[in-house]
Amino acid sequence: MPKTKKSADRKKPPRIRETPVAGKIVSEAKNVEEKISKGKKPSLRFPIRSLRNVSYQSQKGFFEIRGRTKERTLTVNTVKTFAQTLRMMALSKELVETDDIATKREAYYVSKNWGDARFSEQPESDTVIEDVEALFRVNREQLGFIPEEKGGDVAGELVVVDRDAETGESLRIDCRKFGSGAYSIPISVEHLGFETKAEFVLVIETAGMFQRLVKHNYWKRGNCILVSMGGVPTRACRRFIRRLADTKKLPVYVFVDGDPYGITNIYRTLKVGSGNAAHLNEFFCVPQARFLGITPQDIVDYKLPTHPLKDVDVKRAKDALKNDPFVLHHKAWQRAIQQLVQMGVRAEQQALAKHGLNYVIDEYLPEKIRHPERFLP
Repeated sequence: MPKTKKSADRKKPPRIRETPVAGKIVSEAKNVEEKISKGKKPSLRFPIRSLRNVSYQSQKGFFEIRGRTKERTLTVNTVKTFAQTLRMMALSKELVETDDIATKREAYYVSKNWGDARFSEQPESDTVIEDVEALFRVNREQLGFIPEEKGGDVAGELVVVDRDAETGESLRIDCRKFGSGAYSIPISVEHLGFETKAEFVLVIETAGMFQRLVKHNYWKRGNCILVSMGGVPTRACRRFIRRLADTKKLPVYVFVDGDPYGITNIYRTLKVGSGNAAHLNEFFCVPQARFLGITPQDIVDYKLPTHPLKDVDVKRAKDALKNDPFVLHHKAWQRAIQQLVQMGVRAEQQALAKHGLNYVIDEYLPEKIRHPERFLP
């Protein structure tokens, strides 16, 4: 049977793009090849990704990576991990050159074709992707790897200017007109534009609280933009908020649960980044973010129902007081976390419902937002 034009087109090889990231990968691979050809052991040098290797300066506003590195040298004991790293670099080169993408889950399954270099579990492949990301000091999206999770939800006084993937024409997405739903932040946000008359961005930890504020159009009353993080914010969510705040010169208020996790994982990660991604924090954090609540003092002032701190909560709080550069920089945060530990309790956003389902809208948020000078840093 003769081939049709359509079937022939499907078999055309993808156009190869020359990109800076692909160039970096080729350069690093050549270094490895040259060492092997000279009879030397090849090695790769990665920055250490942990809180022990970051510094914090409030003037800069994010965790910066220090100079400590780790070296991965090809030996009998490291041959598998070394091979996996090179294979992941090759996969990334293929993705960026062909303008394709792969989720971290897909990358794990691709490795099943790598023989002895295949991964047994996805956490192994995720770690190698992060190593490659740190090696080249780029984010994983630039390497062609995308997250499984969505970026977050947005509602309120904002028009997002996107573009049609096929025509390149501008698309204006009005976040005021999703009814009971919301706009979902895409994986890549660098090309987005913003139009707004909002006075601030309110970033919310839980989907339930976000839905309550959307249901009752709090964004109209507060003249604001509502963003749901859904727990620890994804990179896309953090970058979206950062670009929005920078572009439109908006303050960012963060509303999370009153517990060590909400403070030291969710809020801290949004504001200054993490030790694990210290090589990228400059772009994926929101230094202008301020902590609206729930604060330890809110638990007292609003007589909120509480739950006892778990052992893991106490450990997280004490670790922050001892090791977290952000907490160690701010006396106000040290006092707040110590107060929480002394009280031995934690409180959820929804605890405000003790005073009425819409107390958060009618009383709590208006009272707090009248005094941003009292917000924790």
